[in-house]
Amino acid sequence: MTAPLVTILDDEPEVREMLAEALAEAGFRTQSFGRARAFEAALNRMTPDVCLVDLSLPDTDGLALVHRLALEQGAAVIIISGRAQVQDRVTGLELGADDYITKPFDPAEVVARIRARLRDNRAASRAGTTARFTGWTAHFDRYALEDAEGGETPFSHAEAEVLRLFLENPKRLISRAQMQESLGGAAGDSFDRAMDVRISRLRTKLREDPKNPRLIKTIYGAGYIFVGEVDWT
Repeated sequence: MTAPLVTILDDEPEVREMLAEALAEAGFRTQSFGRARAFEAALNRMTPDVCLVDLSLPDTDGLALVHRLALEQGAAVIIISGRAQVQDRVTGLELGADDYITKPFDPAEVVARIRARLRDNRAASRAGTTARFTGWTAHFDRYALEDAEGGETPFSHAEAEVLRLFLENPKRLISRAQMQESLGGAAGDSFDRAMDVRISRLRTKLREDPKNPRLIKTIYGAGYIFVGEVDWT
């Protein structure tokens, strides 16, 4: 079996070298880049399993890049940044990142988080790739929502995690604590706000009435419940 490929995008050579060494020792393949332009060009000839992305890049806006990766790539996206403010974390997660690690960091923690993310991805792929519900089809293999007329709307990897959680547990209340346990991340205001944004975006893509959503219901003080019938293939 081919080892998972992790790309490292950081303008600091010392950081790239430290991460590449730790990941190689853990059995991963790596490709390192100091500029976003070279990294994006390389995506045309490779498919990474995980992308490690620094936000402070000299040739592009790191957050905009994270958003593009989340929408266009099947890889998990983990931000590694010196920006430690809560708002930076929330924004990164809102734009589609799967995790956020602040500098300085222990390389062993990065390896552990990558392994956890890949375990989640493998479990998801075994569970099924297509779900049909109430006139919609969710294609998790290509991150797209298809309506009854065949029109498609892309969704991010992070949005896919939330949608899959709902579709795997229809008509069951899902509390904030259960979401945190299933999706990972530190409990608290930043996690709650990130989940609110992801759910709001899913409702928009499902053309839900924000005042009275049909499918993803908010149970105030308790959590959320998905009320549709779901058929997995």
